[in-house]
Amino acid sequence: QRQDDPELLPKVGLEDVPPDLKIAEGVARPVGALPAHWYAQGTNGMVYVQTLLDLPALEPDELDLLPLFCACLTEVGSAGRDYRTTQARQAAVTGGLSARASVRGGVDDINQVKGVLVLAGKALARNQAALSDLLWETLTSARFDELPRLRELVAQMRAQREEAITHHGHLLALAAASASLSPVAALNHRWEGLQGLQYLKALDDALDEAGALAAFAARLERLRDRLQGLPRQLLVVSEAERQDVIAEALAARWRDGSTATVEPFALAAPDAQPTRQGFQVNTQVNFCAKAYPTVAPNHPDAAALHVLGEFLRNGYLHRAIREQGGAYGGGAGYHPDSGAFRFYSYRDPRLAGTLADFDQALDWLQTYDHPARTLEEAVLGVIGAIDKPGSPAGEAISAFFGALFGRTPEQRRAYRQRVLAVTLGDLKRVAATWLQPEPARCAVLSDARTLAEQADWVIISV
Repeated sequence: QRQDDPELLPKVGLEDVPPDLKIAEGVARPVGALPAHWYAQGTNGMVYVQTLLDLPALEPDELDLLPLFCACLTEVGSAGRDYRTTQARQAAVTGGLSARASVRGGVDDINQVKGVLVLAGKALARNQAALSDLLWETLTSARFDELPRLRELVAQMRAQREEAITHHGHLLALAAASASLSPVAALNHRWEGLQGLQYLKALDDALDEAGALAAFAARLERLRDRLQGLPRQLLVVSEAERQDVIAEALAARWRDGSTATVEPFALAAPDAQPTRQGFQVNTQVNFCAKAYPTVAPNHPDAAALHVLGEFLRNGYLHRAIREQGGAYGGGAGYHPDSGAFRFYSYRDPRLAGTLADFDQALDWLQTYDHPARTLEEAVLGVIGAIDKPGSPAGEAISAFFGALFGRTPEQRRAYRQRVLAVTLGDLKRVAATWLQPEPARCAVLSDARTLAEQADWVIISV
């Protein structure tokens, strides 16, 4: 088979990469006694306000409840209003409210975790005072006594999660394969993955009983009350000329900072997982994943592992898994939060053959001569993802949360420079060092018949 000469075509090279990474810069200016960070960005007349609470140490049942609490928080009534009136108020004066819990591993040690609860909203500038009020009311006086509404919300969550299995099956397989490799990876499987879906299904089944529904509501209320006294801070993104007016409106509600000392959030070491897990779901295709424990983002090998994922996908996995194997997609990548290197396939007719291709990609790396341009393409792919522009508000929010979790501008720029310096020898070295077969874990989503044919797999029905 004759190879085309790619050198005949014009191309972007490493010499074309901008020397610096543009990162939005904010200023710290408190609102009363409350810490606040302000970013002046061209937001086209929108105001973005987020309030962050430092998560405390949580009991296991509180940890399971937290994502459900976040999902319900902006969907129930507040400030004495029922949920319909509150929803109408949100729709009238905001572009939407949302709540989430964000937990990330440290840049030097993935076992050192930090967690925050985030309540976010956006509105047109003329409605920024109403947005401030709604955020305050949602955080301090959300109503968890409208039991039929809670029942409805949990049923909706279950239906959405079950429907999403075949759309996001590769993410579920990746979460399961990585779950024993770090505390953050275990939490991802517990919250967003199949373990979280199993918890949600059991809860949904139990809530048909009135006593269980009342007990669930009481747990949500206790968690709401527990979060009230926590240290909090504000993030505001708007046009510069609007900041003084916004500060006045926020000060009417958000003046008081917390001086409470709480036991800091932490996660236990992850439980051991079987080497091979098969999750039985209602699907006609497979989703395969394999994960290896590697390093934290500031480790000298992290940048090479990052480039390695792009290199293996471009050079081997795309052809073997998609073009020859018939899957809709596949690839590999370094996941910094969980300190893992992961292979995956998406909507895949094969199972054992794909897992073999994951291993053969590493043989291909070590045994073939690779043209210099293939390394350059992989480095450019990673740099393109790092440098990818967002919206003005999105870039500010990303910069703030990056710094909050140790991904400061200095750290991000130093990491980018390490990516640009990666060599082909680095790729072979980090693969030989970190991608050894013994600690690897595999997980697949498939149907009952396919899983029954696999020897030495632990089968779990979802």
